[in-house]
Amino acid sequence: MKRICNTILVTGGSSGIGAAVCSMLADDGMTVYAASRSGRSPRPDAPGIIPVCVDINDSASIISAIRRIKAEKGSLDAIVCCAGNGIGGAIEDTSSEEARYQFETNFFGTDNCIKAVLPLFRSQGHGRIITVTSVAGFIPIPYQGYYSSVKAALDMYMKALAIECRRFGIQCCSVMPGDVKTGFTSARKRTAASQSPDSPYYAQSQKSIAKMEHDEQNGMPPSRIARAIKRQLGRKHMKFTVVPRLDYSAIRVLERLLPTKLLLWAVGLLYDN
Repeated sequence: MKRICNTILVTGGSSGIGAAVCSMLADDGMTVYAASRSGRSPRPDAPGIIPVCVDINDSASIISAIRRIKAEKGSLDAIVCCAGNGIGGAIEDTSSEEARYQFETNFFGTDNCIKAVLPLFRSQGHGRIITVTSVAGFIPIPYQGYYSSVKAALDMYMKALAIECRRFGIQCCSVMPGDVKTGFTSARKRTAASQSPDSPYYAQSQKSIAKMEHDEQNGMPPSRIARAIKRQLGRKHMKFTVVPRLDYSAIRVLERLLPTKLLLWAVGLLYDN
């Protein structure tokens, strides 16, 4: 059977979920351009992985990478947007600059990548866009309010994009992991004010973020998310949203069914007591 996708661009490809995606797709015979600021290959032993230096906050950097792919391969079948970062701290303890930092890479960086590939996808008459969002996009996580907000924004962005681009043969999918064991946990930044014992949120935010980090480090392996992405790239028609693992899918169903007051109470029991 003819493969649907042959050439894939993966952002955040040097580590975490992005590295797992690159490795799994390359093992399946695809050519994978692993984009990262370091330009480092996640697996130097895999000939199907081509590292490329890209800063997703720099549109020129992304466009240059896409031109290179088109010159070398003639086309690009899909982009998988995995690059991202996180900040922790109460909303009141988050400055405007820190909030913008959270949105800059996760939302606007992803937007830069998607806008850069759309002209090529339209001219080809096909293309697939997958973003890695989060269950935090539909479950509000206290002391990570801006992270939840950016993931919710990205999910809605992808749904709108799916409507706008379907006439061009472009498909869109949001993959929403829960807790995943990666270097994302140690890379999370804490807002400056949240680290001060003078903050009225100090004790609870420290306790809550510590619990989140424990859950992450005992979470799914990134290969679980990579497998879900690979499955979508192999489908004739991708799903609009995918929530890997049954328990997280159940949480999403409950989020839709429960009254908001009850939902917020339940989340508060987990992270704010």
